[in-house]
Amino acid sequence: MPTARTVYVPEGTFGVLDAGEIPVQTADWSNGLTAPMSHGALIATGIHTGQVRVTAEALNGPPDTSADEAWEEVVEVSVHAPAGRLQVESLEDGPVPGHPLLSPSGPSWYRLRVHARGRSILPDKVATSPVEDYLLLAWPSSPADAAVLRSSERIDYALAHSDKAPAPSPAPTVTPRQDALRRRLLER
Repeated sequence: MPTARTVYVPEGTFGVLDAGEIPVQTADWSNGLTAPMSHGALIATGIHTGQVRVTAEALNGPPDTSADEAWEEVVEVSVHAPAGRLQVESLEDGPVPGHPLLSPSGPSWYRLRVHARGRSILPDKVATSPVEDYLLLAWPSSPADAAVLRSSERIDYALAHSDKAPAPSPAPTVTPRQDALRRRLLER
């Protein structure tokens, strides 16, 4: 298994971005952990600012779900990579050295399984050392609906408060913190 790397988190979010692009206006925050965008995805952390530990691995196919039991939260989403360059990135520092390319099959759709542990330890606080762990697994796959494989109170709350009514252009549920991040990123 690959080695965990620290990722700097500004404003409670890091990304699995395709060529560094952040189409934040397309983010679907409805599951409270992983927000897929028109390409790439954002990961919501518990901390507001600081370091988290992230392990990432590209796979050929879906992983065994037995390892999911060691994690507090597990969410799976489809991620589009039109440039074929999905990487773990700090939204402030860019790509994280030492993490693999998560889209080794090039431009395509991928399934991203995000495992999280520790998001409730320092909610919306500054972490001077990592208190949260993430495991990101990606493999080539056709687009499919998001799936919550292991829930938490935080995910249950996000799901209960998301707009589930079908609409031509559904407006995602966005927390004030996520909205502030969206505004900051749009100003770039």
